Amino acid sequence: MRALREQVTGITDTAVAAADGLLIAADTADSIDPEGLAALAAAGLGLARRTADATARGALRQTVAYGSHGCAAFYAVGDTALMVVLGDEGMDVDRLHLATRPVLDRIESILTERAPVLTEKAAEGV
Repeated sequence: MRALREQVTGITDTAVAAADGLLIAADTADSIDPEGLAALAAAGLGLARRTADATARGALRQTVAYGSHGCAAFYAVGDTALMVVLGDEGMDVDRLHLATRPVLDRIESILTERAPVLTEKAAEGV
């Protein structure tokens, strides 16, 4: 996520969460509640995912919410996770979308590698 900030000017905050809103990692300002951001991102992405499905638009990849002081971009990381990127008014969203693809692939790879270990630990009660 740090590399993404270096590639795209205007990114202010980033977070990765499970699809259910459980925070996995965050790089946010003190004024942002990362757990709350993760939960809201999961809810927003879930609605967008249902809309894409209900309208036969295929698998949802991303959605962007624009506000008067910047935007929030929500990206699906496979079916099990998401990444949210907050940016100021100067953030180039098209550049963000291009730069995000390899980051999302890497996050999905990391989560896929860790899933068997986490499942095994859960089965052991750890």
